[in-house]
Amino acid sequence: MRTNVVKEIMNTERIYILLPDGVNVSKEARRAISQAASVFVLYATSCANNFAMKAKRKTLNATDVMSAMEEMEFERFLQPLRESLEAYKKGQKGKKEASEQKRKDAKEKKNDVEENDKSREEEEEEEERMEEDQEAENEVEEEEVEN
Repeated sequence: MRTNVVKEIMNTERIYILLPDGVNVSKEARRAISQAASVFVLYATSCANNFAMKAKRKTLNATDVMSAMEEMEFERFLQPLRESLEAYKKGQKGKKEASEQKRKDAKEKKNDVEENDKSREEEEEEEERMEEDQEAENEVEEEEVEN
């Protein structure tokens, strides 16, 4: 996991957007930034884990990360982090609502198909009954004609 986070940090263009025009980053500097990012992520995770352990939990949550950032004296990042977390939650909520709507639509469609199938079956049964009644009437008429 450690290398994946670092690779994502280094492979995104975000780091280059923050640099002034004409500034190049050498491979050695990218490696140093990568190592620094890795150390930061591990330290932040360790601090957040301490908060989770104090709360007798095994799973880290956003509050643990926020508390860790404060403990590490990165208060200036708390507001952007909260905003980012809120945007993420809204996105997830939208995805969840869309998924639920899709499931609901699929269920309604399935129910409609089942109802249509039942209607067709009932129509076919009615037609069979009518044919049987007609045949019975024809037989009765044939018997009357014979008599």
